[in-house]
Amino acid sequence: MTEHPVLETASRHGVRLGLDRLSRFLRLMGSPQNAVPCVHVGGTNGKGSVCTMVAEILRQQGYRVGLYTSPHIQRVNERIRVNGSEITDRALSAVLDEVDRVRHEVTPEMADLGEEGVPLTYFEVMTAAAFVHFERSRLDVAVLEVGMGGRLDATNLVTPLVSVIASVGLDHTEVLGPDLPSIAGEKAGIIKSGRPVVVGAMHPDASRVIRSFANDVGAPIYMSGEHFHAIGDNRSFTWRGWGTVRQDLSVGLSGAHQVENASTALAAVDLLPVHLACDDTAVRSGLAQAMISGRLEWLAPDVLIDCAHNPDAALTLAGYLRGRPRRFTRTLLLGCSREKDIRAIGAILAPHVDRIYTTSCTHHRALEPGQVAAALEGLSLPVMPAGRIEEALTLARAKGGEVVVAGSCFLAGAVRDILGVR
Repeated sequence: MTEHPVLETASRHGVRLGLDRLSRFLRLMGSPQNAVPCVHVGGTNGKGSVCTMVAEILRQQGYRVGLYTSPHIQRVNERIRVNGSEITDRALSAVLDEVDRVRHEVTPEMADLGEEGVPLTYFEVMTAAAFVHFERSRLDVAVLEVGMGGRLDATNLVTPLVSVIASVGLDHTEVLGPDLPSIAGEKAGIIKSGRPVVVGAMHPDASRVIRSFANDVGAPIYMSGEHFHAIGDNRSFTWRGWGTVRQDLSVGLSGAHQVENASTALAAVDLLPVHLACDDTAVRSGLAQAMISGRLEWLAPDVLIDCAHNPDAALTLAGYLRGRPRRFTRTLLLGCSREKDIRAIGAILAPHVDRIYTTSCTHHRALEPGQVAAALEGLSLPVMPAGRIEEALTLARAKGGEVVVAGSCFLAGAVRDILGVR
């Protein structure tokens, strides 16, 4: 499913952080967010990979696992999965219609929110749909990815078994704050009293804020590099934590950065209660088989896509490109949404490509190719607007060599559609 009338209506409300609307609405739905034990994962980058690894390890152990992530790459169904399978069109349509019906049943306690019902945003509607679907799916555990920030994110209505903050970087600064401590404070908002929190590798300015928040609310905190760590690459690494040593682990996802994500995921799994314990076989197979679209993904011998949409993610992509032999010319197809720091992303990737073609997909927040090109003015390599992604991809491949597509999850999804990848 790529669209639905309920979601089209909800999208008109834009992005509005806050918990009051959804909290009050979910009470009308019977508080489904409290029905399933969960792992709650936030962060700037890496949280989708950590979620996928945690969910796959648990699934390999034989547990029935729900996974809620965002954004989607090609189909909205991707956001809600049970045991690795996307919610069907029929089931998703039914739960969206149910959410919409209840949304319009204005009760006295909700009347102040408007005569047309509860004005939920797109993300709030999808989050409510996920909670309802998971409640009815007889799950052992759910893994939930934070959408934006943490403190005021719609997913932050759960009391998780374990909270995870994978990383903190500069993204959504217009909403979350202009610097790392401000953003870290928003991310730390998912930490709950008495529940352990796992913190991935990050700048000390961010980790200090998170440590302080955890101490204030009485949450045990476990930090990468202090309580657990990993050494090696994604083909073979060793993980150590609280007296446990796991050797010769591998990660199915590409990129050296996935070792840190795997290390964080392992810490979270190890901190789950005994009734959700995972043995060594499940850990190894879960890490090796965890897959997520649009992250350093080769769709063809000459086409690499990556969702890198902020400077930290661009640094990760740049590191991957730096480590590959430069046998061919490289064309970067770059497109971005309006609120992103496209100049910084382009400058980070420029040394690793020979030319930049700017492009866009049909997403409503996408910058026009000419706007992207204007933001990159002055870079020391050719930059040219190349139209919509369908035309731009053809033009870039005609140049020969490698084509790298970056800047947006939705752009990555559009390339998957064009190339017929499902």
